[in-house]
Amino acid sequence: VRIMATEGQRNFMAAKRKAADRVGASTRLALPSNREVEEALRAYQGFYGGNRHADNLQAMRETAIEVMRALDAFRPRLVGPVLDGTADSHSRVSLHLFNDPPETVLFHLEERGIDFHQEQRRIRWHDGTHRDIQLLVTEVNGITVELALFSLIDLRQAPPSPVDGRPQKRARLPDVEILLAAA
Repeated sequence: VRIMATEGQRNFMAAKRKAADRVGASTRLALPSNREVEEALRAYQGFYGGNRHADNLQAMRETAIEVMRALDAFRPRLVGPVLDGTADSHSRVSLHLFNDPPETVLFHLEERGIDFHQEQRRIRWHDGTHRDIQLLVTEVNGITVELALFSLIDLRQAPPSPVDGRPQKRARLPDVEILLAAA
């Protein structure tokens, strides 16, 4: 948990292997589930994070709202650690954007002179196949924002969560605004 909380490691398996190596345990032993790690991470952040964690999370959610408003035409959805509250200073604001073709978002950013770079992420889909998702990564308010590009049909079903394999939780702009107001 500390590896994820302090070193910016967001890959559950890599963090578990690194922790096992540090304590001299075999990775063949039963390691905790991703859900157990996420719950422990939330507890760790609640205990050690204090106001700094809360302030960082608020700033990230405010940035998410700003970007979601600017990209409203692409039906943005907030996902990941900023949504679930486990984001830290190493986390990115992760947004899913939807359009046909998805690359229209790229042209939209270029037309507005917004600097970004492109990445790809391979994810396992619900049917066991892998998909390469195009990411556009930019900085807003000093916070890294990644925009994952999807087709409109992908609004129907979110990609599997790396925590439990169920469809990822996704929040629309009004939901994020309520989440921020409640904090």
